[in-house]
Amino acid sequence: MADDAQTGSDQPRSAAGPGGPWLMTAVVSISTFMEVLDTSIANVALDHISGNLGVSIDQGTWIVTSYLVANAIIIPISGFLSRAIGRKRYFLISIALFTLSSLVCALSTSLGMLIVARVFQGIGGGGLAPVEQSMIADSFPQEKRGQAFAAFGLVVVVAPIVGPSIGGYITDVISWHWIFFINVPVGIMAFLATAAVAREAPVLVEETRRLREGGIRFDWAGFALLTIGLAGLLITLDRGQTEDWFASPLIVTMATMAVVGLGGMVAWEINHPDPIVPLPLLSSRNFAICAMLMTLLGVLVFGTIQIIPQMLQQVFRYDAYSAGLALTYGGAVAVVMMPIAGAFTGKVDTRTLLFPAFSVQAVAFWWYGGFSVESTFASAAWGRFFSSVGLPFLFIPISTVAYIGLKPGEADKASAMLNFFRNLGGAFGISLTQTLLARREQFHQSRFTETLNGLNPVFGQDLARTTALYDGSRQAAYASIYAQVQRQAAMLSYVEVFHVLTWMVVAVLPLILVLRTRGGRGGGSGA
Repeated sequence: MADDAQTGSDQPRSAAGPGGPWLMTAVVSISTFMEVLDTSIANVALDHISGNLGVSIDQGTWIVTSYLVANAIIIPISGFLSRAIGRKRYFLISIALFTLSSLVCALSTSLGMLIVARVFQGIGGGGLAPVEQSMIADSFPQEKRGQAFAAFGLVVVVAPIVGPSIGGYITDVISWHWIFFINVPVGIMAFLATAAVAREAPVLVEETRRLREGGIRFDWAGFALLTIGLAGLLITLDRGQTEDWFASPLIVTMATMAVVGLGGMVAWEINHPDPIVPLPLLSSRNFAICAMLMTLLGVLVFGTIQIIPQMLQQVFRYDAYSAGLALTYGGAVAVVMMPIAGAFTGKVDTRTLLFPAFSVQAVAFWWYGGFSVESTFASAAWGRFFSSVGLPFLFIPISTVAYIGLKPGEADKASAMLNFFRNLGGAFGISLTQTLLARREQFHQSRFTETLNGLNPVFGQDLARTTALYDGSRQAAYASIYAQVQRQAAMLSYVEVFHVLTWMVVAVLPLILVLRTRGGRGGGSGA
């Protein structure tokens, strides 16, 4: 068995070449790390990019939205594309498109040019993570999969953690152009290494040949409905708070597109003989639960990556680089814990890993829920430490258990769906946290300002002291007090958001108890 695990020879759908499955996993992870890093690295550079291109910050956010939408549309159909084109060939095309688009992003001289390049970058990047996950699932036996997914987990969990600090450093020290330029040499290296190390299994070559001989019937109606629905949903989630939700004609239009597109897509795909989006996988209780848990994981990873640096900048006045470092320092433990989680996965009951790991997430959010304006950089890093300790014990077991009971050949479909739900969870998490922050901050600020009047003796005393500090300037004193009110209101709103995240984690704990953790007849991954 050790030799088999080394060569992957007992896995007929293996993507491992002569170097074995571990070398293949290491090589294909390079491009996926690059793509996942780009989901967060550009966020901290928006101010610089917008200023350099002469547009507002509000317009500049379309740089992130365009990538998110294009990426999300491709992920669900990546399984179909890998079967129609060939898995290795599709992976190489995705690397090439992502790399070339990164070069165009770096050379962009206008917002329109950058947005178009980001769309193509999202299309190229959308196929990388699902196809890599499919390659890993098909190249290792079930008992070895946990260790293999540890390598993939490093990509998905660690890249967003280090993204803000890397992006902040590059932007501050060099230029925002280099957050895209850096992808070019990495992409070229990843393309050449993958071409040399990965292989296309004969059984997959035969499946692609049969599919082409029978005539590739692309589900254009399903794809159109998916595109309309996802574009509407993600733009609604991403822009809702900025546009004041349903008071905006844009959001009303996008929400209508989401309901019509996704509703129509579900109705169409359920009755389609060869659906482009593999919704029938959700009829498996195990896979459906894992999809829900992966969605929550997306909320936790991407939602907190957005609001923790935001809190450190807004309340504690850190710059973008320092705020990113709080995530990186605290999240570094994930690198250590990932192989440990991989070693345990498959050897112990998965539920005994998931339950305490989710519980640790709840503790981490409760820790952040105890923050005040007096909290320190170390406190923020410790909160991220608690969260990062548990993340590997979530991602790897969920990714492993999701394939149990699936038929041979369904790994690519399952990988696409898991990555789709993770990204959807990230979009929902960012939208939820930003909306709660804005609404609760407005509420607390309103309540605070009600007490700022002459009938409140405490306010009168504070105003007199502050006025004296500003050499008798009553206007400067009012401005100082109002700034304190804003800071306290913001802090309370962050605390409440972390409490909401805590209870979201607690609410899913019962689902873990009904997970199936052992494969049945023919179960597995499609291996």
